[in-house]
Amino acid sequence: MSQKAGKLTRGDRRRNERLARLRSIVDRDHAIVSVDLASAKQAAAITDHDSRVLARRMFTGDAWVIDEILDWATPIAAEAGFTGVVLGCEPTGHRWKPLLDRARDRGIELVCVNPMLVHRGREEEDFTRDRSDFKDATIIAKRVAELRCYVPFQLEGHWCRLRHLGARRDGQLVVATAARQCLRDVLECAWPAVLRVASRPLEAITWRAAMAVSTQPEQIAAMSYADFAAAVRAELPHWGGTRCNHRVLRGVHAAAARPGGVPAERDAAAERAAFALSDWHRALHEQAEVETRMLAVLDALELSELVTTIPGVSAVGAAAILAETGDPDRYDCARAWVKHAGLCPRDNESGTFAGTTTISRRGRPGLRTAAWRAVWGALRHNCVYAAKYAHLTGRAENPLRDGQARAAIAAALLRQLFIVVTRRVAWDPVLAGADTTTTTTGETDHTDDTEVAPLAA
Repeated sequence: MSQKAGKLTRGDRRRNERLARLRSIVDRDHAIVSVDLASAKQAAAITDHDSRVLARRMFTGDAWVIDEILDWATPIAAEAGFTGVVLGCEPTGHRWKPLLDRARDRGIELVCVNPMLVHRGREEEDFTRDRSDFKDATIIAKRVAELRCYVPFQLEGHWCRLRHLGARRDGQLVVATAARQCLRDVLECAWPAVLRVASRPLEAITWRAAMAVSTQPEQIAAMSYADFAAAVRAELPHWGGTRCNHRVLRGVHAAAARPGGVPAERDAAAERAAFALSDWHRALHEQAEVETRMLAVLDALELSELVTTIPGVSAVGAAAILAETGDPDRYDCARAWVKHAGLCPRDNESGTFAGTTTISRRGRPGLRTAAWRAVWGALRHNCVYAAKYAHLTGRAENPLRDGQARAAIAAALLRQLFIVVTRRVAWDPVLAGADTTTTTTGETDHTDDTEVAPLAA
């Protein structure tokens, strides 16, 4: 887009505003107290804005020794002619949160420096990769003085609970996926015939219940079909099923008579498969429990009905996204979510060279994953996204590959979900880019089109 000479872009204005906010916090009249956080000791340094070290000291204890650090640093800063201090650190795990809590109680501001900047700053200091706690504290202070930092946001109330529930759900997804893959791998070696009874056996509730009866083919083969069916019916409720699929059931019973695989490993592998199945069942149960709690939080935020106005996006999928973003009111535009997820495109050009444009992959990987997962359901049930995917992959000029198109739709989903949540309006397929000449599902009337104009992808 052409620009008049001297005219600032929106990006320039936003950057200037952000720097002005940071400068009001990192005041030149304040000394910088930087802390390199660790589990059992904290390296603290006091510097001026030219990165000159005024004092440094190692404190023994966890991050809650911050009161002791500030009591030590404040008089030293005053003696050097500063009117106060500003605190800086890396956002290491949860250790920055005690610093934020105690510093704000004392009327002191905390800013955080991205760990990647500290990592790269080590070589920048003296052209070596030398690393020490005090050196890292000095680099943190230097980055704070350069305003290459940000003000951390403390989640509260329902948003804080949703964040922790989302982290718990992600952990259970990892456990469930690992156990499922282990089960398949072991059975491929010891009992491959049981994996051929259906096109997607691990998705079949009857198949899972049959494996819960026994992962030993000899035990199932020793049972009559009627006894085996009765045992499977008893297991079905534990897997959320009510009726047996007798085609799958007969297939498992027949596969037990001719299991195939490596006979020498069958007994040991069957025992391991039973452990994997138990882990999988437990992870699925705990995942369902935490998802129920996430939906309760979404109801408390009065967002359940709004987020499900987007066809193909479940309440759980939206809750997983919101668990990663936190309170959307702290973002000033919908594009911020896309950048936060690392889904924004980044140019690769210089002079006459024009390289391939890719997504940044910088930001919060969990948010990118949650948006990516939501796209798979949305493409199957949302005509607007399906049409957009077909256009992106089928256009004559610069067609996108499958993954690229899904990433573009994930970015559009984040932008639209942001508007739905922040403005409390239902998703409108027309504003989202639907073809008005065809009938779409999920259409909602709006009395004020200006309220939802940013929904357009």
